[in-house]
Formats: sequence, C-alpha cells, structure tokens
Amino acid sequence: MRKKLTIPDIVQMKASGRKVAVLTAYDYPTARLVDAGGVDAILVGDSAGVVFSGYENTLPVTMDEMLYHVKAVVRARPQAVVIADMPFMTCQSGELEALKNCGRMLQEGGAEAVKIEGGVNMAAIIRAVTAMDIPVMGHVGLTPQSVHRMGGYKVQGRKEQAERIIADAVAVQEAGAFAVVLEGVPAALSARITNMLEIPTIGIGAGQACDGQVLVIHDILGLCEKYSPKFVKRYADLAPVITEAAQQYVSEVKAGIFPDEEHSFA
Repeated sequence: MRKKLTIPDIVQMKASGRKVAVLTAYDYPTARLVDAGGVDAILVGDSAGVVFSGYENTLPVTMDEMLYHVKAVVRARPQAVVIADMPFMTCQSGELEALKNCGRMLQEGGAEAVKIEGGVNMAAIIRAVTAMDIPVMGHVGLTPQSVHRMGGYKVQGRKEQAERIIADAVAVQEAGAFAVVLEGVPAALSARITNMLEIPTIGIGAGQACDGQVLVIHDILGLCEKYSPKFVKRYADLAPVITEAAQQYVSEVKAGIFPDEEHSFA
C-alpha cells in the first residue's frame, strides 16, 4: 500500500517536477476506486450538483449536501488527499462565516483541505482561512459559481482578460493557498502563470503546462449526458454498459429466468 499523501507532499511535487493527478469523487465506492487508481488528490467537487444531483449548475448546492459527499468519500480512507469544494455563498458573506463553514468541512466532513473559487475578490477570505491552519486550494479563470457574470461556461483570460487572471492567481498564492486550479484558460496563459507561481497549478481545460490536472469522474467515464467539454478525454464509456446490464436484468425478471436456483436459498 502506498503511503498516505499530505498537503506538503502535493506542494513538493511542483518542486520535484512531478505532475499532480486529481479526480473528483462524491461517494464511498468511487473514492475507493479512484484511490486504487493512484490519484494524488480527490476533489469532492460541487460539480456533484450537476453530475450527481441533476442541477443545471453548481449554484443550488448546499453546505449540507457537500458535507454528505465529503463524509462518504472520507469513509473510503483514501491514501490521496481529500479536498472539499466550498459551495456558493458559504465563503462569500464574510470571514467569520467562511471560517465556520471551512472548519466544518474538516471537523465534521474529515476533509484535509478546502477549495475556494475566486481570486482578488476572495483573497482576504483565503488569507483568513489559511491563517487558521485550514489548507486552501484556490480556483481562478472559469469559476462555475460565476456562471451568470460570465454569461455561460466560456474560456477566460483571452486578450485583455489575461492580466486579470494573472492578478487573481497571484492574489491566491499571496493569500496562502497551497495550490490553485486554473479552469478554462488558454494554454499559453496557464503556462505563464505556472512559471510565475511557486505553488502548484492544477489545470482543467488549461493546457499541458500546468503542474497537475483535474477532471470530473463522470466525464471521463461517459456518465454525464448534460455536456461534453472540449477539454474532457473519455477514458471509458460506461453509460451503454450500465444500460445494457439493466436491460438484461429486466428481460430476465420478465421472463422468469432470474432469480434461478444459483441465486436462491434452499
């Protein structure tokens, strides 16, 4: 069994030139499986609201919903670092509320770190949270909780926006974050930011130069029918496999084939 990874291990990976592999998970069995696959960190993302709960975006996700998912993932006792996403409005309403909610993710949920969306506008919050020894992963660029301001899920950082994204990434680092997600950012810009920062950059739709990558597990397994972003690579297509299994089960029940003697008690 590999050793339990820690936040310092993730930070050190940048210095040693090792890429950081991150996947999402929202439940016990998936956490066990991705951990067995060797991921360095499991992000319990608020993307659960879309791919697990069926919301149109991440905005309706609540603190209680996220705690449910975090607890389930932690019960798998992964060797990977467990990072809990902070849902919309759990950190935006002030430092005291942010400290309370981030603390709950560690105390009640069992997470080892939290992820907070936002750059310059959230730097004071990140600074307050990290000052209380709660590790924070930042998230800049395309921030899904800002979907309405952005007018949809659009690439951020082109042309005049580039300097704003750089400022956001630098602000997150200066506020004490141990890493930052760069989402939906042109590859050249993410390479520039990665070279500037001392903390690891974790890309999603941000090109190859980032210090690591993160993807949503449902996307790489072909289980999300809502959308298929350009940056997603599908490593398996489980949707037809599951449907076929369900169809076979229904057929055998209707025909009286299942349960047979093998699957019955004497």
